[in-house]
Amino acid sequence: MDHQTRIVDSDTVISSSESFAGSLQISLLNGGPPGIPYEYIVACVYYTFIGFSISELASSRPSSGGPDHVMEGFWDFFTGSLNFFGWIFDLASIATIPANVLVQMYAIFHPDFIIEAWHWYTALVCIIWFVTAFVIVCNGAIPYLQHVGLFLILVGGLITIIVVTSMPNQHASNAFVWTEFTNLTGWGNGVAFLTGVLNGAFAIGTPDSVTHMAEELSNPSHDRLRQIMAQVRLGFITAFVFGIAIFYGINDLDAVIGSTGSFALGQIYSQATGSRAATFGLLLIVLLSIMICVIGTVTMVGRLWWTLDNATPFARFFSIIDEKRSCPIRATILCSVLTTGFGAIQLGSKTAFTVLVSSFITSTTASYLLAILPNILTRRSNVPRGPFWMPGAIGYIVNTSACILIVFFNIFLCFPFAYPVTVSLMN
Repeated sequence: MDHQTRIVDSDTVISSSESFAGSLQISLLNGGPPGIPYEYIVACVYYTFIGFSISELASSRPSSGGPDHVMEGFWDFFTGSLNFFGWIFDLASIATIPANVLVQMYAIFHPDFIIEAWHWYTALVCIIWFVTAFVIVCNGAIPYLQHVGLFLILVGGLITIIVVTSMPNQHASNAFVWTEFTNLTGWGNGVAFLTGVLNGAFAIGTPDSVTHMAEELSNPSHDRLRQIMAQVRLGFITAFVFGIAIFYGINDLDAVIGSTGSFALGQIYSQATGSRAATFGLLLIVLLSIMICVIGTVTMVGRLWWTLDNATPFARFFSIIDEKRSCPIRATILCSVLTTGFGAIQLGSKTAFTVLVSSFITSTTASYLLAILPNILTRRSNVPRGPFWMPGAIGYIVNTSACILIVFFNIFLCFPFAYPVTVSLMN
């Protein structure tokens, strides 16, 4: 795969605008529409420091293990484990988006239909195993499919922006979108804002995605900085513009926040267009885009488990590659089994599932910390210099800033999303 293909793949793996939409209902509690874009800007700056630091390490030691293979021994094991489970939680959260969209699309034309947890879980299981079969059987088509995904994200996003800004009879005010900070969490505004950065991180928080496909690149040491930063940059732009556009289409914020059991974006589309057909069409764009994102993520996590070497149970069994299909089939199936199991948690407790999948941010960033911090402590001398290497004080400043920000935000991201804290909010 060439450099351009990897940029396309990294952007469609993250599919920022769709991920942004998936966390929208919770995001609106942390400041309403004005809180989200500013929290998103902070998240982008945060991940820029991480992106530069990871690019440096990935350029030095390219591997599908990503941060896992930067250090050795003790650090290696825990870094790889945290990164893998972070990505599994991410896959579980990403896969719930098309599941929710499918159920919502059915509910549009069946107003008496009451959405229950088992409806979306059934859709989730069907999606995960359809995608798994596709990844195994059609592995060679995935690079081309990622180009289709980028087309859907950009063109579909443009269509969505045009529709939601042109169809409303009445648009939201500029104050509603930019200045009327609405904190519904119970925390102080400062804490609400900092915990809300999680929602921005959910949309762009996978800068290492491109590193996990290193074995399939012709020259994996080169162009890592451009690939990783292109992901952060494109992800930020698409989700930011998408978010602002849909916020101007909201005319009843309480209905969006209170859309229990339904997909909040469907409620926004319904308010903006006033048309069931238009709402269905816009949700179809989301469905197609996020399905390609799920395909990219399933492809990547299977390779991530495969590359963990002897650090996993039954390592010899899962290390086998199907040479004909160029795919770690056993590792891919295992990841889909885990995702199916984690998805079932929401049948018992939606709060527990939300907390679990949200931990993909803390798990992946903790793995980045375990990769970046030893490089600082050894005076940046134990990692061989790759094609991209930050010289002198610049490297120390960027690496140290990344570590400090990871610790700082992970503390706040562990806060319960509402205060006062109750048993139901914790589980």
